Amino acid sequence: MVRPSILALAEALKQAVKAPRTRKSAIDITDAAASRIRELLEKRHKTYLKLGVKKRGCSGLSYTLNYADEKGKFDELIEDKGVRILIEPTAVMHVLGTRMDYSEDKLRSEFTFENPQAKGTCGCGESFTT
Repeated sequence: MVRPSILALAEALKQAVKAPRTRKSAIDITDAAASRIRELLEKRHKTYLKLGVKKRGCSGLSYTLNYADEKGKFDELIEDKGVRILIEPTAVMHVLGTRMDYSEDKLRSEFTFENPQAKGTCGCGESFTT
């Protein structure tokens, strides 16, 4: 005879496997950033904006943004607010939890990144360290 607790556990496991898992996005995109990304992708007739991290700058790492037509085998795909962003596999660990925004004023227009993992930034704000 099978115990009722084992049957209940088996049923709960069966339901958990059926239910789709939702996972938090690697980065959060503001409405302003999504709007600007959409404009840029439409203007260039591209499918994706690709976010990466390169070794450079005073603090060691810097964000990179490029256009892409295809998703790489290990790229992380973020689909949010009608835009599609790829994150390079080597950048994922550096950008987890980052908030991507876009701001524009009379002197400049830029994407900004609020990265909770950044342990330090350079004075100009162009590079960071994790």
